Amino acid sequence: QVQLVESGGGLVQPGGSLRLSCLASGFTFSRYAMSWYRQAPGKERELVGSITSFGTTTNFPDSVKGRFTISRDNAKNTVYLQMNSLKPEDTAVYYCNLFILRAYWGQGTQVTVSS
Repeated sequence: QVQLVESGGGLVQPGGSLRLSCLASGFTFSRYAMSWYRQAPGKERELVGSITSFGTTTNFPDSVKGRFTISRDNAKNTVYLQMNSLKPEDTAVYYCNLFILRAYWGQGTQVTVSS
């Protein structure tokens, strides 16, 4: 079955960086686009970026554009979210996402940006 396991979250100061990882299994990873979402307390889950199956195209909302990048290693079945210049408003639980007929989610990893 499909499994998505995020890691790499933690506490970071404003202006700092973190790299999140999502290890995927249970499907042919290289065939599918992958996305990252986040959900802050009391807010709806929002898309923070996506990457096509071979990593040729990425998309980001304006809120993170220029600060976040996404990459993937299809040999390792892993997608990454590199977050730079972090702000307190980036504090949220970050989720890896796959859509094959329906959405699949990991358990999430907490990112806290605070001094």
